[in-house]
Amino acid sequence: MKKLYLSRTDKKINGLCGGIAAYFSVDSSLVRLLVIFVSLVTALVPAIITYIIAGMIIPRAGDPVIHDVK
Repeated sequence: MKKLYLSRTDKKINGLCGGIAAYFSVDSSLVRLLVIFVSLVTALVPAIITYIIAGMIIPRAGDPVIHDVK
């Protein structure tokens, strides 16, 4: 099962685009260009807020995972 993580190695700001690129097996430059394009089309604010929230929610690769207790 694949999981989405922030990249520790392929990062410019916090590794979000690198992690998304690794998850979908695409080049991280394409993901970064897509993020820039969406930011410009949506007048920056919604894309920036989404980027910040995603960066806070998605765990960093290699961090311990807390599992749900049943």
